[in-house]
Amino acid sequence: MNILQEFDTITAIATPIGTGGVGVIRISGDKSFEIIEKIFTKKNLTAGKIAHGWLVDEDKKIDEVIVLPFKSPNSYTGEDVIEIHCHGGINVVRNILDLVLKCGARTAERGEFTKRAFLNKKMDLSQAEAVADLIHAKTKNFAKQSAKNLSGVLSEKIKEIRQDIFNVLSKIIAGIDFPEDVQEPEYSYIISEFEKVLYKINKILDGAKSSDILRQGVKIAILGKPNVGKSSLFNTLLNVERAIVTDIAGTTRDVIKENLDWDVAITLIDTAGIRDNEQVGKVEEIGIEYSKQSAEEADLILFLYDISTGMNDEDKTILNLIKDKKHFIIANKSDLKEQTEINTDIIISTKTGKGIDELKSKIKEIVYNFSPDEMEFVTNKRQQQCLEKCKESMLQALNAAKTFELQDLISIDLKSALLFLDEITGEVITDEILNNIFDHFCIGK
Repeated sequence: MNILQEFDTITAIATPIGTGGVGVIRISGDKSFEIIEKIFTKKNLTAGKIAHGWLVDEDKKIDEVIVLPFKSPNSYTGEDVIEIHCHGGINVVRNILDLVLKCGARTAERGEFTKRAFLNKKMDLSQAEAVADLIHAKTKNFAKQSAKNLSGVLSEKIKEIRQDIFNVLSKIIAGIDFPEDVQEPEYSYIISEFEKVLYKINKILDGAKSSDILRQGVKIAILGKPNVGKSSLFNTLLNVERAIVTDIAGTTRDVIKENLDWDVAITLIDTAGIRDNEQVGKVEEIGIEYSKQSAEEADLILFLYDISTGMNDEDKTILNLIKDKKHFIIANKSDLKEQTEINTDIIISTKTGKGIDELKSKIKEIVYNFSPDEMEFVTNKRQQQCLEKCKESMLQALNAAKTFELQDLISIDLKSALLFLDEITGEVITDEILNNIFDHFCIGK
């Protein structure tokens, strides 16, 4: 939708499709109250006052509902909004949606309700993105961090940095435009202020890696040669029999993935045993290649070997493959043979459970280091790129100030820095970027 397009009245199901106690259909736009008057038994609705009654289609009762009316600008979108709370059956909510569409609304595009909230200045763009993060959060921790952004924590920090830059720019421009009345600011002052701004930008960017981990999760791959207990460990960590376990080498021939919520979203990956390609068939060979690819993409690797037979050349070859990756060396099958192993991080038995709790603690320690519990706010890739560009402009301005270049030239870099910050909050935005952001929302939000 073009930003300048006149808003018509939109509607969508705002709750997940499926069987449930309650379903919600949302209507937003100038015709919202007109539409509900046509189909609801209660008339003359008052904004902010809940109404109970029946939805009817030409005197035929559709469902008993609760209606929540909101008048512009006091609504989520900033427009007139009607929320219909009905029974949550699939056909019930679809029948009501069809009825609303018949009365003059159109189906909302992905994220169009939140897009209208942004365009009507009910929230800035970083807060709108936080809505999507909150909806799609895979863990409690990320949901909490997303809620912080929705409350405006990131917005306030960006505004603070923007104001710092604007204050310096104002003094520079005043000195240039009114040289007889206003002196140009001292270069020492400019340098000091630029360094403060860069410190604040760097502090946000320092959390970029943790933000990415919180959003995307941590990939943990279990690697090793065949028949060392990878699938058994996979099942043990999941606490469910997910992967097939046999004493036949090469049972796992594909990559199996499952998700865990340990405050950070974890994708646990069971891989095919890696061994000499001459010993395997075509299918297992493909599985081994997938295993190596999983190792490349993993944030953490659990390397497993059989302590009852000891580490051999095949094990060492795999270890060499992952030497530059973060990994744990794990000796399994301690129930078959008790012994101490050097260069081993932990000894376990997937059969008896020995060492499993300790292994979980070690994994969590690493994972939490990737993404600390307490962060001031999270950022996404788009926001990080804008901050990096802002930082680049500020570094150019700082270097120019240190070499006493004309302040008129320095002001050009400052204006550029401000534009990149305005992209984060949406003060400066294009249709293409805006549509790309809201296309990742679900319909109804």
